Amino acid sequence: MTIEEQLRNSVLEAINELYNAHLDEKIIQVQLTRKDQKGDYTVVVFPLLKVSKKKPEETGEDLGRYLKEKLAFIESYEVIKGFLNLSLSHSFWLERLNGIIADENYGFEVAGADSPLMMIEYSSPNTNKPLHLGHIRNNLLGYSLSRIASVTGNKVVKTNIVNDRGIHICKSMLAWQKWGQGVTPASSGEKGDHLVGRFYVMFDKHYKAELAALEGKGLSKEEAEKQSLLMAEAREMLLKWEAGDKDVVDLWRTMNQWVYDGFDITYKNLGIDFDKIYYESETYSVGRDKVLEGLEKGIFYKKADGSVWADLTDNGLDEKLLLRGDGTSVYMTQDIGTAKLRFDNYNIEKMVYVVGNEQDYHFKVLSILLDKLGFEWGKDLVHFSYGMVELPEGKMKSREGTVVDADDLMEEMIDTAREMSKELGKLEGYSDEDAEEVFRMVALGALKYFMLKVDPKKNMTFNPKESIDFNGNTGPFIQYTHARIKSIFRKASDKGIAWSGSAPLSVSLNTKENNLVRSVSNFPNVVQEAGAAFSPALIANYVYELAKEYNQFYHDSPILFEEDEQVRNMRMTLCYAVSETIKKGMWLLGADVPERM
Repeated sequence: MTIEEQLRNSVLEAINELYNAHLDEKIIQVQLTRKDQKGDYTVVVFPLLKVSKKKPEETGEDLGRYLKEKLAFIESYEVIKGFLNLSLSHSFWLERLNGIIADENYGFEVAGADSPLMMIEYSSPNTNKPLHLGHIRNNLLGYSLSRIASVTGNKVVKTNIVNDRGIHICKSMLAWQKWGQGVTPASSGEKGDHLVGRFYVMFDKHYKAELAALEGKGLSKEEAEKQSLLMAEAREMLLKWEAGDKDVVDLWRTMNQWVYDGFDITYKNLGIDFDKIYYESETYSVGRDKVLEGLEKGIFYKKADGSVWADLTDNGLDEKLLLRGDGTSVYMTQDIGTAKLRFDNYNIEKMVYVVGNEQDYHFKVLSILLDKLGFEWGKDLVHFSYGMVELPEGKMKSREGTVVDADDLMEEMIDTAREMSKELGKLEGYSDEDAEEVFRMVALGALKYFMLKVDPKKNMTFNPKESIDFNGNTGPFIQYTHARIKSIFRKASDKGIAWSGSAPLSVSLNTKENNLVRSVSNFPNVVQEAGAAFSPALIANYVYELAKEYNQFYHDSPILFEEDEQVRNMRMTLCYAVSETIKKGMWLLGADVPERM
């Protein structure tokens, strides 16, 4: 039972005994006391006035006296208007501190056999180009959400849907046929996803040139697009693929494998993975069958050109295309098929799609269509909608001039971490191999923290240089705080100073020590709140505040130079608890923390 639950239950008992009334526990508000006021926890009195029939100050006094008498760990209380501030005893907090370090899973609720299964989809790349900056935010959000969900009482399946078919894939294939001259990743030394992406850009370049030539002959843009021979070839290739043409399918398999191999490298470097990967080439036909089934049942309708549509005007939306006139599928068809296969494969209780906010409408439609097709779980799907991410003008190069490549970004981050660490002399005495590992850890920690500390619903600008600053609200500042604590224990060992492994209950806590214990104690609440709100930002900002609070304590309180052995043991115990909490918090963000920096 948490402190808040214990206090909430005691307040309910007080209401019953003092005022002969019963209240719903949801009415009882218990929260951490503001740091500009005295106290540890605050009970909001205003909702209780309807049963006390007294003024806020009088009701607060009644509750304060009752709680102090009934709960031995309440040392004192103070009523400020409609708020009852409770101060807990030092021995209570020290017992709490010892309990925290004794529980290696503190803050984490481990899933059991009967826990609900949550599937989280993220990444969703196309096999016609490399992963880019937008994919980085998507992957980091999805991976962090999966870790948070896994420690808030859920079994989790991390999943990806690879968009490996369609006209955009055929554009890369056709360009390679026409202008590739047999080049491969092996022959060129180019990463496979970059190679295929280059031919996708090449198709677009030739297509635009063709359109310009046709428009130069007096055709309108629309007429030119209809007469484009290049686009006609790409469409013909797509029809051949769907018909199973051997040559087209063989080329498709070869070029897609180049891309998969490239993606695997990027995912590994980014430190993320998946439990199950679905491919649009395997799911679109399932979706098409469900759409045709819906057509037979009168759920959908067909237009004169043979295309199949859903009329969603009764739902306040518009008409939605599900199958083109030539029988080829659209993204919505694929998503219907993928959803069916997933629920056939797993006993999913919550399906979460991590997809940018430009697809809000898509997922509203998907939810309605799944419900119409008889899938009850359709209306309960969660679209984790997040904002776009950009870079400051000119900060990073882009392979195509408009899209920032994920591999380039990570390499630039590592270079920046290396440069800044050397300037600050952070890794003097390290071997080259060990230093490079720390550079990578700092770079990725900076990237992940900076991306995840922002409310996911908001658009953001990612500034690589700013993210690697060792001061301020950054990943490296938090990582350095963890390394600083670890260095205390190494120095203690060198000096022959033993740590008892726990805090003596007889010592007193100063204000900063008390606040630190309280902050560490609050970790489970933050984790649960982040899980309920689907917000890694809550974890990120909690860990930053904890690191900042620790550094204030560190500068003001001697640790190894403290002559009182009991106080020293208490402070070392506090240091250990903070370091473990920082490590857990950063783990939830998918980031590592170094032992030395």
